[in-house]
This record gives sequence, C-alpha cells and structure tokens, in this order.
Amino acid sequence: MTAAAAPASPPAKLRRGRITDVDALVALEQAVFTADRLSRRSFRHFVTAPNATLVVAEQGSKLVGYALVRYPPRSKLARLYSIAVAPHVGRRGVGPLLLAAAEAAARRRGRRTMRLEVHEHNTRAVTRYEKSGYRLFGRHADYYGDHGDALRFTKALTRRSAERLSTA
Repeated sequence: MTAAAAPASPPAKLRRGRITDVDALVALEQAVFTADRLSRRSFRHFVTAPNATLVVAEQGSKLVGYALVRYPPRSKLARLYSIAVAPHVGRRGVGPLLLAAAEAAARRRGRRTMRLEVHEHNTRAVTRYEKSGYRLFGRHADYYGDHGDALRFTKALTRRSAERLSTA
C-alpha cells in the first residue's frame, strides 16, 4: 500500500480586490518582487480606479495572488500591469487562472488586445505567456531597476484583432 497523498490545496477563488486587501497585497508584493514593487498608495489607488481592474486570488482566507490590468483612455488596448502569485502556491495553476481572469476583465471592457512587459530573465513567466497565446513584439532596454530589459508581449482578445496580428 502506498502512503496517502498530501491533501491538495483548495482551488483559488477569484474576486475583485477591495480596500481591505491592501495590507495583504503589499505583503505579497514584498514576498514576490525584489525591485519595482507597487506601493501601498498604488494599491489603494488601483482598488478603486475606474481605469483599472484588480483581481485577487484567495485560498481559504489567504490572499495568494493578484492581477492588475490598466486601461489606457481612448484605446482598445489593455495592459497587464502586474501579476503576482505567492511563492508557496507556485505551480498550482493560480497564475494561469489570474491571467485568464485579467483577459476576461479586459474583454468585458471592450478591449481587443492585451499587452504586457516581463523581465528578460523571468523564463517561467515568458513560458507561461507564450503557452497562453502571447507573442513577442518588442523590447524595452534598461526597463527595470536592475537595468534588465523588458520583453514586450501582445495577445489578441478578439477574433478580429487576432486576424490583424497574424497579418502583421
């Protein structure tokens, strides 16, 4: 007989971020990023900003991830501004779940394309974005605080935009 498997973590539940999440969001930011962190003030702003969507993932009563999408005015683009998953829940599907929720939020806002930047050395994130249908379209040199370059990715969120991107 084999040893019983450890109980699986409960699936993450997604919801809109709230002002009461700010402390947990700041703690998550500190745990995940070493530089270019969002501040408490920024989180307080984005929770209620009309030009942004902040989705959080919870397991039990713990916040384990977030995705922040910004919507530039007079544009059909959305920008995945930041996404973070607590280190202790990595590789359990929370990142892809948040990414899909961010894309769905952008579609609901009538956005046709999602764009994002990712550190050139963040190979796990690059692989995730490529698996999720994003394609590399550019680079920002010396973009991050550590002087690393940002790889720029884009994904069509509508069929019409996908057709345009495939002919570009």
